[in-house]
Amino acid sequence: MDHVVVRTIDRADPQTIAELGTAGVATVHEAAGKTGLLDPGIRPIQDGARIGGSAVTVSCAPGDNIMIHAAVEVVHEGDVLVVATTAPATHGMFGELLAVSLQARGCRGLIIDAGVRDVADLREMGFPVWSRYVHAQGTDKAVRGSVNMPIDLGGLSIDPGDVVVADDDGVVVVPRARADDVRRAAEQRIADEEATRSRLAAGELGVDFYGLRSRLQDLGVRWVDSDDA
Repeated sequence: MDHVVVRTIDRADPQTIAELGTAGVATVHEAAGKTGLLDPGIRPIQDGARIGGSAVTVSCAPGDNIMIHAAVEVVHEGDVLVVATTAPATHGMFGELLAVSLQARGCRGLIIDAGVRDVADLREMGFPVWSRYVHAQGTDKAVRGSVNMPIDLGGLSIDPGDVVVADDDGVVVVPRARADDVRRAAEQRIADEEATRSRLAAGELGVDFYGLRSRLQDLGVRWVDSDDA
């Protein structure tokens, strides 16, 4: 791996990013063909946050956060910092002071495959974080890594500039080249779900209008009036 800090990356259209962020993780995941989810070990430290942004990717040595400090300089308004480690790490590699610095740059949040600390402060200041661990153990600042190079995180390969959507359901990543297509699919899905919601609210059964009753019958499921029939 090249040990570099790449200053300039391509990003998706801001309106596309905003609409994907509003759609939310579950809708975007489905619209992307059920792809792009990080593993469920990456969890929010807060409730109710929903963000979308361009990935600024960071590769760090475990227990060393010097490259996170280096990344702050290249973050733009609307970006999401996405941090992987070259080996598993539980250290609290990010805390309140780094969040203050990123927030000043317009960063929308952090995704990190390691630990964070100062959780109460992060919640109070409204800086959203999705992390694998919460742990107070500190870090060193001595091992080189990279910024804005491809990384592997949570079962995915993530490129700088990919679109990151995160909320209470987790994190989904959309390749930048697919962002507009996924946005259109998400719009259609939202419209379809609104129509479905109206039918359910009117008392229709999903087992019927989804065509599941015949499928259940094909699977050998029978309807009986009592369990001793």
